[in-house]
Amino acid sequence: MDVALVVGLVVVTALIFDFTNGFHDTANAMATSIATGALRPKVAVTIAGLLNLAGAFLSVQVAMTIAGGLVDEARITPAVVFAALVGAILWNMLTWLLGLPSSSSHALFGGLIGATLVVGGAGAVNVGGLLGKVVVPAIVSPLLAGLIALVATGIVYLLTARADPGTADRGFRAGQVLSASMVALAHGANDAQKTMGVITLTLVTAGLLRPGSTPPLWVVLSAALAIALGTYMGGWRIIRTLGKRVGDIRSAQGFTAETTSAAIILTSTHLGIPLSTTQVCTGSIFGAAAGRRLASVHWSLARRLVLAWVVTLPAAAAVGATASWVAAHGPGGVAVVAATGLALGGGIYAASRRSPVTADNVTDMPASPPASLAA
Repeated sequence: MDVALVVGLVVVTALIFDFTNGFHDTANAMATSIATGALRPKVAVTIAGLLNLAGAFLSVQVAMTIAGGLVDEARITPAVVFAALVGAILWNMLTWLLGLPSSSSHALFGGLIGATLVVGGAGAVNVGGLLGKVVVPAIVSPLLAGLIALVATGIVYLLTARADPGTADRGFRAGQVLSASMVALAHGANDAQKTMGVITLTLVTAGLLRPGSTPPLWVVLSAALAIALGTYMGGWRIIRTLGKRVGDIRSAQGFTAETTSAAIILTSTHLGIPLSTTQVCTGSIFGAAAGRRLASVHWSLARRLVLAWVVTLPAAAAVGATASWVAAHGPGGVAVVAATGLALGGGIYAASRRSPVTADNVTDMPASPPASLAA
């Protein structure tokens, strides 16, 4: 298969992943604001989409990490990157169907690592970069976010103990508009760069860019538009999980959770760390939920989410490795991977239509939650 054709296929697939990343992670910024009534659902996703678009232009440090810090670009091909993206997209769609806020970032990293191992061997994976940039932050970031949000929520309730409850609630709802907007901006700054990095990595492996090159402007623009469009679509299933199933989230808790998340994600973006924004935001929400005295927190859900986080990277790696092995058999293999990915993705979408979650019912609680989330 012509190299230019494979590169084009990878670029399109990367933008599809970026789109799924957008709707998968809309909940990171807007779930609590929608749950508390600070923003109406349609308004919330519109703001999130626009700020994801703007955030994508703030930095390229994370993109540089993805393009040259995780795998040896000299030992893989564009077909390997394509296989990795297929694995990441399918995992994103499956967890969206189940309403699980798993990490799109780790799905991408897992797919890339699995696909690379098949073709380049263990030596093609930068173990130091993987541990330092992915594994350690994955463990530390949600715990840190949860602790900070827990303390911040306790302080907020202490400071406002004598305030009129109605006045305080209105003030925090207004604050949530700003704090949720900051999370959306931070998400665009961090997560859009992951697609930029993958496309840049592909261009390097195809010999169209030199190693160490920054993402071209067209790559930045296309990734920004794809993630913004995906964010605008809503991802209502995961918004319901984070907004309604963690616990009884009130406006003060939403404000502290969002502020904590924005600060951590923007700091990691500045340092070039491809952090899981999903894990940070979920940790912040649980911390904020626990920070209110006598609050009801669904810790059984937390256990299930942690299990999903642990499984994400190896599961995506397994799919990426399988797809890479098939794609390595030439043009026919690439075509099989593409057809299989389309069929499975279409099947997952069709399954989601049996019990649709939309802007109109996202804040409703069904009589019995899905088995994947039930206590």
